[in-house]
Amino acid sequence: MTAPAPPQPATADFPVTHRSVFAIAAPMTLAFISTPLVGLADTWTIGQLGDAALIGAIAVGGIIFDILFTTMNFLRAGTTGLVAQAFGAGRVREEAAILFRALLLAVGIGILAILLQTPLLSASLWFIGGTERVQEAVIVYFSVRVLAAPLTLSNYSVLGYFLGRGEAMTGLALQTVLNLTNIALNILFVLVFDWGVAGVAFASVLGELVALILGVFLVWLRLRKAPWPTRAEVLDRTELMRMMSVNRDIMIRSFALLFAFATFTRLSAQQGEVMLAANAILEKYFLLAGYFLDGIATAAEQLAGRAVGAMRRKPFVRAVKLCAFWSVVLSGLATLFFLAAGGPILDLMTPAENVRALGRDFLIYAALTPLVGAVAFLMDGVFIGATWSRDMRNMMLVSLAVFLVAAYTLTPALGNTGLWISFLIFLGLRGITLSAILPRRMNETFSNES
Repeated sequence: MTAPAPPQPATADFPVTHRSVFAIAAPMTLAFISTPLVGLADTWTIGQLGDAALIGAIAVGGIIFDILFTTMNFLRAGTTGLVAQAFGAGRVREEAAILFRALLLAVGIGILAILLQTPLLSASLWFIGGTERVQEAVIVYFSVRVLAAPLTLSNYSVLGYFLGRGEAMTGLALQTVLNLTNIALNILFVLVFDWGVAGVAFASVLGELVALILGVFLVWLRLRKAPWPTRAEVLDRTELMRMMSVNRDIMIRSFALLFAFATFTRLSAQQGEVMLAANAILEKYFLLAGYFLDGIATAAEQLAGRAVGAMRRKPFVRAVKLCAFWSVVLSGLATLFFLAAGGPILDLMTPAENVRALGRDFLIYAALTPLVGAVAFLMDGVFIGATWSRDMRNMMLVSLAVFLVAAYTLTPALGNTGLWISFLIFLGLRGITLSAILPRRMNETFSNES
């Protein structure tokens, strides 16, 4: 097996075309969309056992790890931006050094998660709740799956390395192997070996292990004839602090985003079970559209980061314009799709007529979320690639503050309409604030361009 031929690093202007955008965006969109299939497979497999408590345990356990690993996704995003810049500057040794630093951080955080599993699980169960049988099953699931933490976070780092080099097909291959292995082992461990929720957890652990082995092998193929960084270069204090600073900012941004979603859910729940159910389904429309917008954002990360590394304004501007164009096009198509098909999707998602009726009342707001949030997705990609993470963090916190004020003001006054308007304000403001900062950051970054 040989590694795919990589694109060549540039120290001068490099072409940024529609094709180069989709060479990254298309594979990563497929990878992002395939990930929820694992969760569906988990639920379907355990559902064949006919025990509602076990189904509930998989749902609760999945939420716990989604929160844990989502907040740690900075290892993927931060690595992508830093590697893209090193790639653009033609610093092959630094590309490898960034990966090794990220792997050290991933293993360290993963081991810490294992050591702190008891308080992490206790706090999660206290917050989420559940019946005694559900919690007993969650404990079994969590105690096994937490062993994958170092593997999962290392896979984030490896994926970030390949995406930073523009090798999205390799990223898609890694995610496909991870997800298919997970699904296959799910069926084997649960339906054949009858391991229950422990089988689902073991499938996740071994899926991460197989993906990491493949990822490390592909990295070795890439680096075996390249100059390797020295230990001193990998442990360089300045570069380590830079990586930690970027990752810290992205982590805070992720926490703030999760808090906004949690607040949306909390205010939905306060309006009753039917409203909570309707909003929960409508929120999935935005998350589904987000997979497509994330693909374009990933392209923006690599192309913008590469341009910053090469210190070239022209390809940077070209990347922003092309990615902005496709973000608007795809988000507009998503909005039209949900306006046309949102009702039938609601009917498929639930047989409850009261939930369907409420969902239709607020469908237009959910349909608008991709279009309103398109610029925010794009700017996240640009700012991560350029490692302007402090600005991204600060504007996220500003947008969150405005959202909280709006939500707790408009929801009592306008009900669920006020909540959705507040959410749209949150999405739109993130894009507006980052776009306003972009010209100044560009002038500062490319001031010495030769």
